[in-house]
Amino acid sequence: MSEHVSPDTAEQLVREVGLLYSEQVAEEQRTARPDPVRLKTLQEALVGCATDLETLLDAGPEEVAEIAARYTALSQELGGQ
Repeated sequence: MSEHVSPDTAEQLVREVGLLYSEQVAEEQRTARPDPVRLKTLQEALVGCATDLETLLDAGPEEVAEIAARYTALSQELGGQ
C-alpha cells in the first residue's frame, strides 16, 4: 500500500476488526457446545488487535500503511463470513 494512511484511519480499521472478532467470540460462547479451538483462535486475534493498536502509537508511515492494509483485508474477510 503506497498511499498515505493516517494513524487514526488505521486505528479505526483495527478497532472495527476487533469488534468483529468480539462478536464472533460472543456467538461462539452462546452455542450449545462452544469450540475451544475456535475460541482460542478468536481470543488470540483480539490480542493481536490490541498489540497492533499499541504499535500504531509509535509507528512510522510504512508500518501504519501495512497495518491498515492487513486490517482492510481482515475486515473484508470477516465481513464476508
